[in-house]
Amino acid sequence: MQRRAFLALSLTAALAACAEPRWADDEALRRARFVSNEPPSITLFTVIGIPRGEGGHSALMINGSQRVIYDPAGSWEHPQIPERNDVLYGITDNFKRFYIDYHARSTYWVAEDTVYVSREVADAAIRAVEAQGASPKSYCAVNSGQALQSVPGFEGAPDGYSPLKLRQWFLTLPGVQSKRHQDGDPANNHDVLLRQKDGSVEGYRDGHLVRAPG
Repeated sequence: MQRRAFLALSLTAALAACAEPRWADDEALRRARFVSNEPPSITLFTVIGIPRGEGGHSALMINGSQRVIYDPAGSWEHPQIPERNDVLYGITDNFKRFYIDYHARSTYWVAEDTVYVSREVADAAIRAVEAQGASPKSYCAVNSGQALQSVPGFEGAPDGYSPLKLRQWFLTLPGVQSKRHQDGDPANNHDVLLRQKDGSVEGYRDGHLVRAPG
């Protein structure tokens, strides 16, 4: 009886940790596609706790032939952003800001670390994250590191569970440029999150939120 109960609990835990595959259709990706004028790059986002400094999440933003965010085991979503297995397409400047706002709050800040690369390397990174598949919970640093390992110049990426260790390695790369994002107004942050999730806010213009048309 105890063994059956243990097996049942184990199965429940395994199912809870399963990845949740999503697959937007080709037309949705075509409509959302965004090509940035900025130089090709690979950016590591690391969400870091305040005040203890623990690592909460890892994600990659890749600017190549299009700009995408690889958000393994992430929870950010927007009605205008199609997703295929943790790869988010159509990352305009507005949606990049949305993504950062979602994670930056009074208890977490977001490190944005960027390395400029060739277009070929950036596109190789996009192919690498597209090949990863949907990520189980807690695998954000694992799968981000594994994806980077197949990208020229990033083969030494660790693939452990620690977002902080992945960031420490990323900061050793030549030419890395870093920014810190922090939002000290949790009430305002919560309001923005609700409005972006239901699609009632389109984005930012001149530092102000802009309502979606309709």
